[in-house]
Amino acid sequence: MQATKPSADAYARRALARLIQPQPTVDAVGAGLTFYQLFTEDDAALRAEAEAGLLAPAASISPKFFYDALGSRLFEAITDLPEYYPTRTEAAIFSLHAAEIALRVGRGATLIDLGAGNCEKAARLFRTLAPSRYVAIDISAEFLRDTLRGLARQHPQLPMVGIGADLCAPLVLPDAVGDGRRVWFYPGSSLGNFTPEEAGAFLSRLHEASAPGDSVLIGIDLIKEAQRLEAAYDDPLGVTAAFNLNVLRNLNRLLGTNFDVRDWRHVALYRAEAHRVEMHLEARRDVTVRWGKHARAFAGGERMHTENSVKYDLPSLQTMFADAGFEDLHAWTDASGDFAVCHASVAR
Repeated sequence: MQATKPSADAYARRALARLIQPQPTVDAVGAGLTFYQLFTEDDAALRAEAEAGLLAPAASISPKFFYDALGSRLFEAITDLPEYYPTRTEAAIFSLHAAEIALRVGRGATLIDLGAGNCEKAARLFRTLAPSRYVAIDISAEFLRDTLRGLARQHPQLPMVGIGADLCAPLVLPDAVGDGRRVWFYPGSSLGNFTPEEAGAFLSRLHEASAPGDSVLIGIDLIKEAQRLEAAYDDPLGVTAAFNLNVLRNLNRLLGTNFDVRDWRHVALYRAEAHRVEMHLEARRDVTVRWGKHARAFAGGERMHTENSVKYDLPSLQTMFADAGFEDLHAWTDASGDFAVCHASVAR
């Protein structure tokens, strides 16, 4: 690119500045909370994306459509299930290695929580990392806003910024985030929802948005036996099934489709050759889904792909972080090697 032209990042910042509408919130006890809604999720774009997935030869639904208010709460319930080991294993790693993590990551940085959800994982690190500011980003904006109001009351001295945004959009932060060293926090093995190529691109975007001295702190699920992996994504209580099926209700609301959740069942399977768990919705019988001028016929047994969860080993993680521009990768794992918390830095 010619030096005389504005950079792509400069264009992105200008475009995003026009899309950000600040909605400052100060709660009743005086804790400062500013919330920004990034209007990248306009209905027309969402409808176009959802329709393209439904009309594709092999139908698929983006995981972003899981997360309405109900979907966010169902995912919270999933993390409490005994079969879903990642949450408690990651928490145990953070607890066991808290002092070492604080020493390596450093205290007093801005903690940027990517895909914050209910913010509980980041909140557990407030004592360990003593952040100077907490920034929470999540696609489920109203859920995040309500969560942050409660969290700000509990931590009135900690400035907080909430951002309702899609993590697949450009990582351009509002000025309220401030300057200073940043730690990008992405817990819970969410990186596995991307393909390895997408995960590498995501890490590269984090690196491009970083300054020397910034770092990433990321939870990543590790390769293990198929039985345990499939049980974690298909629990006997059916909570994960409800989470997966809820996406059909979201499509009905967004597109006006006529999905009946009773016509579909949840499927989770592990593909060892790709090191990933896949979630699907399978038609229980022949069914035709209609919306507007469109229709899509599904044969009984035909599936719609709704999510991937890729698992990694430590050598592949080392390569992926290095290729994205990060250095000095360190991974803390549990005794069984089920899960890793990874830290890597941008060169000073």
